[in-house]
Amino acid sequence: MLTNRIVRASALRSASLASRRLPIIQQRTFLPPSLNDRAIIDEKYPDKQNLTESEDPGMNGGYINPPRVKRQFRDPYGDWWDKQERRNYGEPVHEDHDILGMFSPYEYTWVSSGEGLAQIGAFIATFVGVCWVVGRLYPDKPSYPREFEGGLERELGGPGAIRARAPGDPEPYQVEEVEEE
Repeated sequence: MLTNRIVRASALRSASLASRRLPIIQQRTFLPPSLNDRAIIDEKYPDKQNLTESEDPGMNGGYINPPRVKRQFRDPYGDWWDKQERRNYGEPVHEDHDILGMFSPYEYTWVSSGEGLAQIGAFIATFVGVCWVVGRLYPDKPSYPREFEGGLERELGGPGAIRARAPGDPEPYQVEEVEEE
């Protein structure tokens, strides 16, 4: 009985393998050797050269960079092919063109760092000086304090309310000297 099962299983297995094979498809495309031949592809696209630091100082594949000059500092009235970018047709761009181009942040050159710090210091000194002068000349309180009859006791809420200054009251915010015996 076991042998019958084994024979049946091997027959089913071989039949299922035959049904799983893919049919052979005719090749209906033609690729010329220039696109398909490995020797021609290697000739067209050689492997990258590994250059030493002395052979390639910038380690950028032998690309010769033009001088590192920001486009902002080029002559704006020059006869440029690209007036906005201040560049001629076919002119190589620097490796750091994203930093040196016209659309990178503008470089501020009108005032040096020392002059800028001096101007900020002058502003701070002027502001502090004006605040000090205003503090010395501007009066803190009225020249003559007002007095009210009865200290506005009724107007402020009756007996027990905080009184306003009445005639004969001591000067406000003055420390009275205590007499020692």
